[in-house]
Amino acid sequence: MSLIEKTVLVTGGSRGIGRSIALLFAKEGANVIINYTKDEEGATDVIKEIESLGVKGLAIKANISKAEEVDKMIDEIKENFDRVDILINNAGITKDGLFIGMKERDWDKVMEVNLKGVFLCTKAVIRKMIKQKHGKIINISSIVGIIGNPGQVNYSASKAGVIGFTKSLAREVASRNITVNAIAPGFIETDMTKILPEDVKRNMVETIPMKKYGKPEDVANLAVFLSSDKADYITGQVIHVDGGMAM
Repeated sequence: MSLIEKTVLVTGGSRGIGRSIALLFAKEGANVIINYTKDEEGATDVIKEIESLGVKGLAIKANISKAEEVDKMIDEIKENFDRVDILINNAGITKDGLFIGMKERDWDKVMEVNLKGVFLCTKAVIRKMIKQKHGKIINISSIVGIIGNPGQVNYSASKAGVIGFTKSLAREVASRNITVNAIAPGFIETDMTKILPEDVKRNMVETIPMKKYGKPEDVANLAVFLSSDKADYITGQVIHVDGGMAM
């Protein structure tokens, strides 16, 4: 499952699931580019860890919901790497609230980052992947894009959109030896879940058949597998990493 000398771009790679994905790819021998929006310190730390593993690392600040910033990011990547073999569309945000009180700006912002960002980043690399007749695209969706969640109508809709995007694009590019898959994490231990009140955490765990949270590494392990040659015949799939929540 060697990924030596492959180049991977991980959006939202400065912390949480994105950070774990970036580091695991580096451990497997890939050169890793991470994108971030605000967390420069976190991005710098991740790149130091990546380079300590003997591979190349690069952090690029860009708002992936803005086409001009994505274009600049791709230009910087071209200056440092010959190609992007693997794209991990991981970056995402939440603006939670009950639908009755949801602001239009909160709907728009979540859609811009979580769905339009996937469109723009994929659009930026797909032509080169078609020319090189090889590529792996992995979109990080969410279990709530499948089963829904109160207070997250905008987030759920955006992640459901990512699933539709994944399946449609997979059909378009399969003949070019490009695979497109989605991962739908359930409740994963991240900075966002750590700050939740203890009673909320307990209630959430009770909804999980395995009675425990997942770890970012659980998602990273699957991302690396789907990016390897062992998954060359897998495309258009949505794979749950959720402890059995959505069987």
